[in-house]
Formats: sequence, structure tokens, C-alpha cells
Amino acid sequence: MQGKVWKFGDNIDTDLIIAARYLNTSEPKELAKHVMEDADPAFVSKMSEGDIIVAGENFGCGSSREHAPIALKSAGISAVIAPTFARIFYRNAFNMGLPIFELAEANEINEGDTVKVDMAKGEVINITQAKTYKFTPIPEFMQKLVDAGGLISFANQEIASSEV
Repeated sequence: MQGKVWKFGDNIDTDLIIAARYLNTSEPKELAKHVMEDADPAFVSKMSEGDIIVAGENFGCGSSREHAPIALKSAGISAVIAPTFARIFYRNAFNMGLPIFELAEANEINEGDTVKVDMAKGEVINITQAKTYKFTPIPEFMQKLVDAGGLISFANQEIASSEV
């Protein structure tokens, strides 16, 4: 995955990712229209499919709502990179098929940079700055969830393969 970076700070909570006033739906396309709206009202109109969010510490803190990673993925965000993630967001992201990467040096990446994530090598390559960083490896099972498109797709694939 490769995309333009959108930068956010520390402690971006699930209410900033998708505000509670939009939680009357679980429809991904509807949620996508409002992703990051309270952090940057113009975010959805500025970003493009495949872009990457780089944030500070504790991304996804707050409530346990699955709407947050659903909204990010549905909006076209290809990945989120941060030094740390809130525990429940971390698991929800993988369950929804949104790849996230823990990178201690995330603060060195600037908004507008173009970065590429090489999951096989475990690297984030900042093309703009010509720097390469190693990220914390994703557990094998979590990688399978991302590859399948999320937990439900993974489970459906497992069921289908056991029926053969």
C-alpha cells in the first residue's frame, strides 16, 4: 500500500474518528462521509482513496465502537501508522480488515509525505524523505484477518474451506 500522509496528533479518540451523532447507522458508505470530521471538517473532501493516516500515541482511544475502523476503511484509508494504538481499537481494526502499524518513529513522517508500507519486509518507506523504518511485526493471525478483508470474511472462508 502506498499513499499520501494525513497527520493527526496524540490521543485521537473514536469520537474524533467518527462522531457519536453518526452512530445511528452502521452503513460503511454513510460513515465514510463523516470520518475525522470533528478533527478536520474538510478531511473527506481532501483525502484520496489509498491515503494513509499517521498519528501520535494512543490512536483510537475512547469507546469500543467498531464504527471507527469501519469508517476509516470505507473512506478509503489504506492504513494507519502510529507509535501506539488503544487496545480495543487495535483489535477492532484487524477485525474490520483495516491494517494498522505500530511505528515508534511515526512523528518523523510529515503530512503530505508519500509513504509505502511493505508488509512482507515489515517496513514503512517514506518516499518523500527517502527514509525507511521497521515497524512492529503484525501477528500472523492478524495478517490473515487483513488479507481476508476482516474477521467475518475470514470466518466465511474458513467455513467454506471446511465444507469442501
